[in-house]
Amino acid sequence: MSKENATEKKEKSQRLTSLDALRGFDMFWIVGAEEVVHALGKSHDSGWTKLLADQLTHKSWEGLAFYDCIFPLFVFLAGVSMVFSLTRTIEERGKAYTLRKVFIRSLILYTIGIFYYGGFTDGVENIRLLGVLQRIALCYLFAAIIFCMTGLKGRVTALVVLLVGYWAMMTFIPVPGVGAGNFEEGKNLADHVDKMYLPLFKWNGDHDPEGLLSTLPAIGSCLLGVFAGMILHRKEGSAFQKTGFLMGLGLICLALGYAWSFQFPIIKNIWTSSFVLVAGGFSFLALGTFYFVIDGVGFHHWCWPFVWIGMNPITIYLAHNIVDINGLANRFVGGPIKASLGGYAEALVLATVTAMSFLLVWFLHRKRIYLRV
Repeated sequence: MSKENATEKKEKSQRLTSLDALRGFDMFWIVGAEEVVHALGKSHDSGWTKLLADQLTHKSWEGLAFYDCIFPLFVFLAGVSMVFSLTRTIEERGKAYTLRKVFIRSLILYTIGIFYYGGFTDGVENIRLLGVLQRIALCYLFAAIIFCMTGLKGRVTALVVLLVGYWAMMTFIPVPGVGAGNFEEGKNLADHVDKMYLPLFKWNGDHDPEGLLSTLPAIGSCLLGVFAGMILHRKEGSAFQKTGFLMGLGLICLALGYAWSFQFPIIKNIWTSSFVLVAGGFSFLALGTFYFVIDGVGFHHWCWPFVWIGMNPITIYLAHNIVDINGLANRFVGGPIKASLGGYAEALVLATVTAMSFLLVWFLHRKRIYLRV
């Protein structure tokens, strides 16, 4: 067996199905399922559809809905995956090679993020320097450096410094004309830093939800995933014990986050430290559940559609940006079919979009085609 084949076989044997499934479940809501629920809510006004639609809508500022946890979960899972991939690379090639690989991977992902938001389509002044993929790239880069250069104590210290340091800056550094400790939109330090120092296009006018200063606590979200990955990567311990550790850390994060929120509110748009802990707590609980059910108990037949997405998340994310999938769906269920359904027509089109997304990742999985950065 060649060295390349041996490495590939080793990688497959170490891969956690639950990690791919949870990543796919997370992406599932981004690539269409959320829109299906909203469409059903418009056509079928009932208590449960309204509840689901509310949970699949970002809070306008303060508070937390299910949909607010989607992005931090993805950042968290990047940290989990990092432990498996970088530990192996360090053992085989050393830290210097690993750090070069981390930098190149982050640069590629950052560049894809620039492309995702239109690149140079509308001129240089409308390039979005910081967005979803760019934030993932930066979080991965700095969390990976911390992971490679420190042990457990150093990683915990880095997390505390990031979260407490961000809280201290947001609480005690005054914003000109406003003062210190104001967390309202446009009046807080993170938004002020974007207004003064983030060039080019900003998502919310003069500030950005993936802005400069709020990237610091977002690195903490990735480090929480690193701690989860360290638990799962350990050879010692049963699936039940590992699940217990994940669930325990999740509950601790939730308790700390909600307690902190009385002074430092849970606000996704500026990624407050309390938001990091609460979203991280739910991420620990979700990973613990998926891990125990899929890799622990072995009940995995239900999750393969999510695994297909989870093994090709960048592909499906870009496909929805580049390809007019809604237009393709209309070719199959438009016209008289769509007209006959009345208020449910939009939901049918969006459900078809979701089905086509599953079909695409299934085809890519069958052909063993994966876009990996």
